[in-house]
Amino acid sequence: MEQKIHQGRNVKRFREMLGIKQEALAFDLGEDWNQKKISLLEQKDVIEDNLLKQISNSLKIPVEAFQNFDEEQAINIISNTFDNGAYLNAGQNPTFNVNPIEKWIEALEEIKRLNLELLKTKDEHIKVLEKLLKDK
Repeated sequence: MEQKIHQGRNVKRFREMLGIKQEALAFDLGEDWNQKKISLLEQKDVIEDNLLKQISNSLKIPVEAFQNFDEEQAINIISNTFDNGAYLNAGQNPTFNVNPIEKWIEALEEIKRLNLELLKTKDEHIKVLEKLLKDK
């Protein structure tokens, strides 16, 4: 059974990784938004494409990240690939041609790249918030 991606939960995950509060995201999305609406949005399985694009622009996260990220699947892949430091299926399946360590390293590199992007975005958001505070 294929697990569905919960886009609202992904918005929440990335928002929290950036250290952005619901109120700040609501402010960024415009006058029609408030903390309560962001909370409800983060409970939605599927978010409309145009709204997802607005959130993407605000958080500076690709739309695809909200649409495709599945934390449980990532954890399952890692836990099913290794068993006490040994490959599962190693030596048991001669057609096994994917090196899980290489895939794992690729995934770690992608996570590292995304984390750097998140940190850069967080710094940009801090500058914007500092400017807003100065202007008050």
